[in-house]
Amino acid sequence: MFHPGILGLFINPYYFARKGLAIHIRELGSHMTGKTLDIGCGTKPYEKLCRSSQYIGLELDSKENRATKSADFFYDGHRIPFEDLHFDSVMVNQVLEHVFHPKELLIEIRRILKPGGKLLISVPFVWNEHEEPRDFARYSSYGLKYLLRNQGFEIMESRKSVNDIRVIFQLFNLFLNQKMKTADGRLNLLLRILFLSPMNILGELLAKITPRCENLYLDNILLARKL
Repeated sequence: MFHPGILGLFINPYYFARKGLAIHIRELGSHMTGKTLDIGCGTKPYEKLCRSSQYIGLELDSKENRATKSADFFYDGHRIPFEDLHFDSVMVNQVLEHVFHPKELLIEIRRILKPGGKLLISVPFVWNEHEEPRDFARYSSYGLKYLLRNQGFEIMESRKSVNDIRVIFQLFNLFLNQKMKTADGRLNLLLRILFLSPMNILGELLAKITPRCENLYLDNILLARKL
C-alpha cells in the first residue's frame, strides 16, 4: 500500500499519493543516516529507504497505537523521550497536520538533533480530512518553509509531489472509495478493481501528455538541516 507497483494500480485507492511519496522519500532517504528517529512511524513503511545505522520508531502513546503500530517508543505528544543531541536524522511523514502546536514539536526535534542533523518531513497539501478529529492543518510550500526556518532549520530541498492532472484523479478515487466502502472486504476489492483502477490507469496516461501545475499538488516533501 505504501510502495504501489502494478498491483497497486488496480487495487490501491491512494495509488498516486503513495507512489509519489515513495519516489521522493526513496531519493531523499539517503540523507537519513546514523541514528534516525521516525516520529509517527506507523508501520515503518520507509525504513528500508534510509541509510540509518539505527532506526527508531516513535508514536503517540495510546491503546490503539500500542496495538497497531511498529513503534519502539511511545510518548505523551509533548516531550520526545530522548536526551539532547541524540539523533543524526529525523523523519516526520504525514504527521505535522495532526499536531495542533507544530512549533512545540519542531523545538523538540531541534533539541534531539545533533548540529547539522537532517530532518525529512512530508505533509499533505490537497487532501481530505482524515484521522478525525486530530486533523488540524494543511501546509503550502511557503508555510512549511517559513515554519522550519523560524525554528532554526536551513532548507536544503523542497519538493511538490504529484503536481499534475493526477491530483484530480486521486481526489476522485478518494471520493469513490469513501462512498463505495462496505463492510465486506472482498466486495470492496472488487469495487476498487472495477471503478478505481480505470481512473488510475487514465490518470497515468494523461499525466504523460498534459502540463504540470506548480501550485496544485498532493504533498510537500522537505529536507532541512539543523543550524
